[in-house]
Amino acid sequence: MADLLLDVRNLSTHFRTGNGITQAVRDVGFTVGDRETVCVVGESGCGKSVTALSIMRLIPSPPGRIVSGSVRFQGVDLLAVPAAEMQKIRGGSISMVFQEPMTSLNPLFTVGNQIAEAIRIHTGKNRDEARDAAIEMLRTVRIAAPERRYRDYPHQLSGGMRQRVMIAIAFSCSPRLLIADEPTTALDVTIQAQILSLMNEMKERNGTSVILITHDLGVVAENAQKVVVMYAGEVVEIAEVGTLFANPLHPYTRGLLASIPRRARGRAREVLATIPGKVPDLVNLPAHCKFRDRCCQVDPRFCSDEGAIALKEAEANHWVRCRRY
Repeated sequence: MADLLLDVRNLSTHFRTGNGITQAVRDVGFTVGDRETVCVVGESGCGKSVTALSIMRLIPSPPGRIVSGSVRFQGVDLLAVPAAEMQKIRGGSISMVFQEPMTSLNPLFTVGNQIAEAIRIHTGKNRDEARDAAIEMLRTVRIAAPERRYRDYPHQLSGGMRQRVMIAIAFSCSPRLLIADEPTTALDVTIQAQILSLMNEMKERNGTSVILITHDLGVVAENAQKVVVMYAGEVVEIAEVGTLFANPLHPYTRGLLASIPRRARGRAREVLATIPGKVPDLVNLPAHCKFRDRCCQVDPRFCSDEGAIALKEAEANHWVRCRRY
């Protein structure tokens, strides 16, 4: 088993809104091993990005607040360290690639300056050394004419090139952990494959562990060693990738896998499965199973109003939040 790098336990993050307290993330827990890729999947609004921002302590306050839990990185609880220490960790030991680089890159500075700034802050190199290192990082992420592109502004680059710049910034200080929040969402299929290949190449080169947030189960199958499935702010299943695809235990996970487009025999059109109903209101969550009202496998003997359901280990290294597994 891989050495433990990150251990998230009982993480809960809430937001104060005009309608009440939104329980965006509740009691989330999972681990990331050394050099391991963990994919976090689930539909929009399930808490994937909030979990990532909570790990990085980037939740805007107000209105958000991490109300409980621990995030142990190399044995140190990131939720307890002083803000100044967290600034050193953020961008140095832990980096993040956001899903839309145009909102992450500063439009007033050249991309080269933004890479060099991260290098200067976290490595102590002088301006000239940081510039040379930034140009080398642009070359490493396979941006042509890196000396010229160093002086370009974000709006002068394509979406794929901007995402490569984000990867260059993220890996410029050789982080132990990379969090990638849907890094290929706005890109076409060909560029998506290039970006994921580049991330995997950089991961192997630097020995970095990765938390990859995605809704694309094809990406999960090709990149993950372990999968964390989230629904309505909770983790509902954790398993190694092969186990999850071969033997999903939670009805929501089965619904996700069934919704992958596939062509049925003898039919000209693809058959699309859907999950009926809608996600519960995160301000007024039911006390029972959060998926019960959408589940097609409800059984009154198990799916009662007894209260919250714990995440339990159904079999070795396979955890599920369901009484019917």
